[in-house]
Amino acid sequence: MVKIAPSILSADFSRLGDQVSQAIAAGAEYIHVDVMDGHFVPNLTVGPLVVEAVKPLTAAAGVTLDVHLMIEKPERLIPDFARAGADSITVHVETCPHLNRTMQQIKALGVQAGVTLNPATPLVTLEEILDEVDLVLIMSVNPGFGGQEYIPASSRRIARLRELLAERGLQHVEVEVDGGVGVHNAAQIVAAGATILVAGTAIFNSQASIAANLTALRAAAAG
Repeated sequence: MVKIAPSILSADFSRLGDQVSQAIAAGAEYIHVDVMDGHFVPNLTVGPLVVEAVKPLTAAAGVTLDVHLMIEKPERLIPDFARAGADSITVHVETCPHLNRTMQQIKALGVQAGVTLNPATPLVTLEEILDEVDLVLIMSVNPGFGGQEYIPASSRRIARLRELLAERGLQHVEVEVDGGVGVHNAAQIVAAGATILVAGTAIFNSQASIAANLTALRAAAAG
């Protein structure tokens, strides 16, 4: 079954603990934390202190705390996020000239290692690192802001990635998709090969409760 990863980027930070708890109670398998530095992407968000604050909630429920580092030189801060409680840390191929070393660094800290790439970065840049990762994140929008529309070509990238993983005997590697995911396209994204759906505004909005939104997204993903 596909896993749902609500992104706290779209949550109400004045009620963050309550909203994370609601998402967990509604069955979220992951809580996704988007970390942006204002350099690699044109936005500035949260740091290790927020991860540390959310960790007791995810740990008590056995939910994966999934940290996506959209930052330059992530190797400097990876130990801080691991100490804060990240269960999974994903870095961008564009920011890691020594990507193999960065994957080793993450795993040495007892954390699952993920890698991602921007929509215009060729998928081939991941080929030499696939044997080292637990997760590949396909960005289906240009990173930096929530609420963007899904880039249609992302579905082809997801399918090509799934084929590549199958050829390598790496079917266990999770394929996560982040950007523009909602009830209108969840089934298509899952059909292409995604196993984790990151959703921000589709979960945290004023149109319906967090539980109702998460339930609707899971039903849509199931087709």
